Amino acid sequence: MDKLDKKIINRLQKGFPISDSPYAEVAEQLGCDEATLIQRLQSLLQEKQLTRFGPMYHAERMGGAFSLVAMKIAAEDFERVSEQVNGFAEVAHNYQREHEFNMWFVLATESKQRIDEVNAEIEQLTGYAVYNMPKLEEFYIGLELQVS
Repeated sequence: MDKLDKKIINRLQKGFPISDSPYAEVAEQLGCDEATLIQRLQSLLQEKQLTRFGPMYHAERMGGAFSLVAMKIAAEDFERVSEQVNGFAEVAHNYQREHEFNMWFVLATESKQRIDEVNAEIEQLTGYAVYNMPKLEEFYIGLELQVS
């Protein structure tokens, strides 16, 4: 990463403007042009230096729901079950862990009711129990990781 890439990452952690030309606005703040900013973002994503660039939505405020889910999967079934779970559009993230509960994923749905429906569908499809852990309370930390 060069100096501009680092400036882009540091600046974008502070938010993205809502305007007619948000990329041009940020580019001006960074001392580059809009095309350069967009190209750099695409490159950072392609090179996996950024895993994601996009808005963070409060699903609950829009009537939707999130939930953390865990499963205990036999080692010999892990790949099959992972593919099945990842086949659900509602699965936002899926991680393997070295633990008795070795599969963890996040469900993002359009309604709270859909969380239970998807979990039931996953149990039926995979043959494994699903352990749903809905959020009880949200704590905002505001973490910013400065790249230098």
